[in-house]
Amino acid sequence: MLKIHSYPINFYKELDSIIDKGLKEDLGSGDCTSIATIAPRMMATGKLLVKSNGIIAGLEVAERIFRKIDKETKIRIIKRDGQKVCKGDIAFTVHGNARSLLAAERLTLNCMQRMSGIATQAHYYTALCTDTGAKVLDTRKTTPGIRLLEKWAVAIGGAYNHRYGLFDMILIKDNHIDCSGGIKNAITSAQSYLKRTRKKLNIEIEARNLKEVEDIIETGGVNRILLDNLPPTEVAKAIKMIDGRFESEVSGGINEKNIKRYARTGVNFISTGSLTHSVKCMDMSLKITPGGK
Repeated sequence: MLKIHSYPINFYKELDSIIDKGLKEDLGSGDCTSIATIAPRMMATGKLLVKSNGIIAGLEVAERIFRKIDKETKIRIIKRDGQKVCKGDIAFTVHGNARSLLAAERLTLNCMQRMSGIATQAHYYTALCTDTGAKVLDTRKTTPGIRLLEKWAVAIGGAYNHRYGLFDMILIKDNHIDCSGGIKNAITSAQSYLKRTRKKLNIEIEARNLKEVEDIIETGGVNRILLDNLPPTEVAKAIKMIDGRFESEVSGGINEKNIKRYARTGVNFISTGSLTHSVKCMDMSLKITPGGK
């Protein structure tokens, strides 16, 4: 099992909730087709066939789905989460009641295809930043209801997770700054909130230009400065201004063509929603045949 990154939630409780909702959505009152066509005690074997190259993810999820439907199901994991796979590889085999295997098939494929696509994208973007010192981060641009799976896939692919939600970090963005009356007011209010509530959260604040970077540095009281939608040349100037006094992050318009230029500015973190919101799922299938062991 891959070491799970630290999340501010009960990881397995949330994972089981996602699986339960997925099964309820798919099965409803029962798999009518399988019940109608397959004998109750028919045994079968399945193979998860990888049909494109990339980074595999979601094997632990698959195992949990099969076991939740039928504890007697036997699954043999051949690959491991985070491993490079090629077209034609078998990721796992599974043996059990045929109806049970078919009930688990679609949810397993949906989760693994999505997670593997994200892991592949995360691995690719991370590789583009090799030897720069910059860490690639995800965002909250995730599919509603399955954020855990998507952020987990990012970690499996070798990138890093930003905040999980709105509750585990203070991230002061442009709207917060404008609505609170400016940078100084926003930071002061955030500090007062943390003191009043005794919450131990990091404070990050967005800067839209070099003047705002200057204002943030002068005000202080934050952990990280987020440089939003600035070109690499401006980011490089901002990094010199920050001079290691705060962590630095860049976001906005990051893609495979420019991420390396941003990484070479000396920025600490690069966050991009493209890790989760627009990836191509990895092609795979689960072939189930009667019999086997």
